[in-house]
Amino acid sequence: MSLLTHVLACLFGMGSWVAINGMWVELPLIVPQIPEGWYLPSYLTVLIQMANVGPLFITLMHRFRPGVLDERPVVYSIVVLGIIATFLLAFFWKHTVTVGGALHSVPLLILCFLLSVVDCTSSVTFLPFMMRLRPQYLTTYFTGEGLSGLVPALVALIQGVGVVHCQNATLTDTFNQTSPGSGELQAIYQPSTFSAQIFFLFLSAMMVVCLIAFTLLNHHPAVAREKKNNMYFSEELTPGKKEQGFSLHAQTPEKKPMIDPLESSKKEPRSSFGKGTYSNFELFFIFVVLAWVNALTNAVLPSVQSYSCLPYGNKAYHLAATMAAVSNPVACFIAMFMPIRSLVFMCFLTVSGTGFGAYIMAMAALSPCPLLVHSSSGTVVIVLVWILFVLCLSYVKVIIGVILRDEGHSALVWCGAVVQLGSMVGALSMFPLVSVYGLFKSGDACNTKCPM
Repeated sequence: MSLLTHVLACLFGMGSWVAINGMWVELPLIVPQIPEGWYLPSYLTVLIQMANVGPLFITLMHRFRPGVLDERPVVYSIVVLGIIATFLLAFFWKHTVTVGGALHSVPLLILCFLLSVVDCTSSVTFLPFMMRLRPQYLTTYFTGEGLSGLVPALVALIQGVGVVHCQNATLTDTFNQTSPGSGELQAIYQPSTFSAQIFFLFLSAMMVVCLIAFTLLNHHPAVAREKKNNMYFSEELTPGKKEQGFSLHAQTPEKKPMIDPLESSKKEPRSSFGKGTYSNFELFFIFVVLAWVNALTNAVLPSVQSYSCLPYGNKAYHLAATMAAVSNPVACFIAMFMPIRSLVFMCFLTVSGTGFGAYIMAMAALSPCPLLVHSSSGTVVIVLVWILFVLCLSYVKVIIGVILRDEGHSALVWCGAVVQLGSMVGALSMFPLVSVYGLFKSGDACNTKCPM
């Protein structure tokens, strides 16, 4: 396998969700300077779900006009759109327009919608494109997809976004004199080391890197030679050596002097989906797990991350967010060397990850006074649970992607569609609970008052 192709597949995967992930981590720096304030996350959630019109169109095209749509022009189009949108965002995110007698950040919202279309559509175009490469590169792609969340988070960490220092508030007495040190602790946000404009230009540069990687995956001689070798493996090797090759297409049966009838009956398709490796019930189970896992990791638990962590302190929140972002590519890296495809093991990891998610949800519901809130062990537990939650379910997502890759091109299209469906259902379920009914109460990083 080509190391260059691995690097290109990783960089290509990084462009899948880097724009929207970058928007989320930059929110603490953006919201104080726009009219929408902290309503912006709610608007972002709605815009991302509206952007699912992109994946819907691609999926319907593959369903009713199979073979007509080529992913490559679509990928070029959406990546270029992502480059332009992030570049314009750097200069127009603070601009406002009067709508209905009130100021609104119309350029920001329009550009966020376009970025949502780019990232949502990547789920049903980037994955099917990876069918053109060997199966091993799909895991590398998922590693890059995980890094699309980690890299912006690390840059935002260097930028100093959301870093809070607690200091004693200054109270004013009746003689208008101040007395420092008397009163509650006050959260003071540290100034950022560079502006939001530079951060958005960085995101635009990341999209440019994605475009270059995709172009090289299509045209670089090393990748082209590897594709040629794959065709050689699948078509030109002698029957005895053919099984050592990696074919991009369904392999033809080995030519043998005699074929055991029992052996041939075992290879009969178990369903009409893909190569028929799995029964209809197993496929239903795989897609339900895929939707469930993506609902939890992409929407449900991220929407309550601050509620679950901030009561333990600002350090716990940032540590949990950063380590969770690191856990995603780590899980992909583990899956690269230990691709366990057992559905029983997948079920075990899904149940375990759901259990960790249930603990996180319970702590968010108990906010601002969750369990062990006054002890350092509570901080350790909540950070560890976040790490295990992301590790378990990220591994499940990668293994399902590998399984469906072996089933063929259309299977990966449906994989991307189910990923978006699960994320959409999770987001729409949590939006009213968090933003409308206010069922979760935020903890204060500096003034959490709970009974000991």
